Amino acid sequence: MNPKPPPPSPPPSQTPNLLPAATAAVSFLHPFSSSISSLSTSSTIISSKATNPSRLQTTTKPSNLSLGVATTKPPTATNSQDQRLLTLLRQKKTEDAWIAYTESQHIPSSTCLSRLVCQLSYQNTEASLKRAQSIIQRLRNERQLHRLDANSLGLLAVAAAKGGHVLYATSIIKSMLKSGYLPHVKAWSAVISRLAASGDDCPTDAIKLFNSVTARVRRLSDDSMVAKDSRPDTAAYNAVLNACANIGDTKKFLQMFNEMTEFNCEPDVLTYNVMIKLCARSNRKDLLVFVLERIIQKNVPLCMTTLHSLVAAYIGFGDLDTAEKMVHAMKEGRKDLCKILREVSLEHNPRNPIKDDEFRLLLPNSVHPIESEAPELPKLFPPNTRMYTTLMKGYMRAGRINDTVRMLEAMSHQKDRASHPDHVSYTTVISAFVKAGSMDRARQVLAEMTRIGVPANLITYNILLKGYCQQLQIDIAKNLIQDMIDDAKIEPDVVSYNTLIDGCILVDDSAGALFYFNEMRSRGIAPTKISYTTLMKAFAFSGQPKLANKVFDEMLKDPRVKVDMVAWNMLVEGYCRLGRVDEAKTIIEQMKEKGFYPNVSTYGSLANGIAVARKPGEALLLWEEVKKRCEVGKDGDMSPSNLPPLTPDEGLLDTLADICVRAAFFRKALEIVACMEENGMAPNKSKYSRIYVEMHSRMFTSKHASRARQDRRRERKRAAEAFKFWVGLPNNYYASEWHLQPITKDDYDSE
Repeated sequence: MNPKPPPPSPPPSQTPNLLPAATAAVSFLHPFSSSISSLSTSSTIISSKATNPSRLQTTTKPSNLSLGVATTKPPTATNSQDQRLLTLLRQKKTEDAWIAYTESQHIPSSTCLSRLVCQLSYQNTEASLKRAQSIIQRLRNERQLHRLDANSLGLLAVAAAKGGHVLYATSIIKSMLKSGYLPHVKAWSAVISRLAASGDDCPTDAIKLFNSVTARVRRLSDDSMVAKDSRPDTAAYNAVLNACANIGDTKKFLQMFNEMTEFNCEPDVLTYNVMIKLCARSNRKDLLVFVLERIIQKNVPLCMTTLHSLVAAYIGFGDLDTAEKMVHAMKEGRKDLCKILREVSLEHNPRNPIKDDEFRLLLPNSVHPIESEAPELPKLFPPNTRMYTTLMKGYMRAGRINDTVRMLEAMSHQKDRASHPDHVSYTTVISAFVKAGSMDRARQVLAEMTRIGVPANLITYNILLKGYCQQLQIDIAKNLIQDMIDDAKIEPDVVSYNTLIDGCILVDDSAGALFYFNEMRSRGIAPTKISYTTLMKAFAFSGQPKLANKVFDEMLKDPRVKVDMVAWNMLVEGYCRLGRVDEAKTIIEQMKEKGFYPNVSTYGSLANGIAVARKPGEALLLWEEVKKRCEVGKDGDMSPSNLPPLTPDEGLLDTLADICVRAAFFRKALEIVACMEENGMAPNKSKYSRIYVEMHSRMFTSKHASRARQDRRRERKRAAEAFKFWVGLPNNYYASEWHLQPITKDDYDSE
């Protein structure tokens, strides 16, 4: 009888399906998006010695909490099963080795496990990465994760990062650090590179992870052999500098830039390309030319990507004129590009750049630019297809469709084939027509691409899908995605399905939205944060908040995505649309417990829910909270409760004021409209005046009411008169001439 193989532990992301008619939940990992080209062999990422696990021998005992590392040493003897497994691995028969692993009655040796994880990581498929993860999960559950060396863990981190599983890759690197491993620079820098390019708080997390690794390397500076392969290189610094640029943190960028010399790293052209991005994010268009000059002065080999980045930066600022001048100068074969850009910079910014900011240290050549001549390019750089296409995108964003089409035609007649239009160029024209609502002309461009043999790609079809969905032509969008699969042999991705789901929402088809969400998962396409929140939107807008809550719960259990304020707000919106204020407030309390503070969108949904439920008392409580948040940070200090400041918008304040006027809370209404005016908003006095006349023109109090009630009514009457004065209705707030009729005592006693 064959021994029963130990079942691999399932990925932690597999959760039960909670959606109606939904398919089984997909696994934690989806296929790699790119191959691990930078790592040619499994033995070179960490050390040339396969027996060296690269685990640190530190003076402090490493924490075993995250990886579940046992203190006992693994057995050194290998049985026949281990020998067979190792033979298969050496013969690169990874599939047979995996079967042998599952048939083994015991956990294989460290050498076998590490090599198996390495080869599974190299296979670059969804199944292989799931298998590698199951090994990790099994060893963690049995507290045997110490059997894997840093080489295998580092390779798995790189594979997960390049496959789009950035959070999982980050957790591997963090766990290695906690357990005493020091990952190779290629491993941890690959994770940081992916983190830097991701959304949410990932760039900030990339900076923190970089600091954690470099701090460990600094502590081991004496042991050069241990830390040598983990020391940051220029590529690692470029990754973390990109993270700083993406969040516009100039101080942190300068700090990281200055640290490069500590590890003998020299800035390369990519470093300065990232600096161009920093200038763009910091709204310093005047400094772009000085980055180019700095590259030339430092004798850094200039590449076409730098010039393309400059053109893209000027277009991002909306300065198409300068972008055109730059492209035309390159086309004319001029080397005085710096002179042209410097003249433009000084023309629009006659003052010198600020001398006490970080850019003064990053770009010392920008402090007194007039004192030196602008350097020339080391060689000629004629514009290529990518640069022309970038200029076309600028025309498209500016709504200059004719210029976009003319640029495409001009590119087609270029003698240099390096300047001929490609699929990106044609896709840009299609995007321009879609933006203008000309779907017929967009389809004509697609047909032209087919005629001349320029294949359309997935992005081309996704743009067309979005155009049809925005015009509520969902049936055509459905046919298009079928044509994409059958005729173009292009498989849809998560963006395709997110577009269709959003299109179903526009035509109030929540069932269709759920259908495409489930079809996406049945194809093995992992939902993104946008997928979940868009489906939640479908249920929230169709009056099904409980289903929206189920989608939210499933999103919480999916480790591939990170729940953000958009998801929380969509959940609140679902209940508020039905006036279920109590459930919405419960959600908000849960949100606060998770560290998310309500923002303007949250309060706006809650205010609308209060209006639907007709609970004006709740509006008073909400206004007090909003007012408290608005006062935070006015004196430069946070409140004792550490509430973040809030800048209200017109929709929120108008809704609260409307509720208060209808409920005759005139004093609070005046406070709200005063807040609106303080924030530069113009209250709709005509609307409030109409509400007052319709609802409160004959307010009165019985003359036989108690004295206390008459006093309260009198105060309320004064507030009402003040409100009438504000909206311009006849009142007795200041003088009798504001009234059409004589004032009597009964005017104050009646409401």
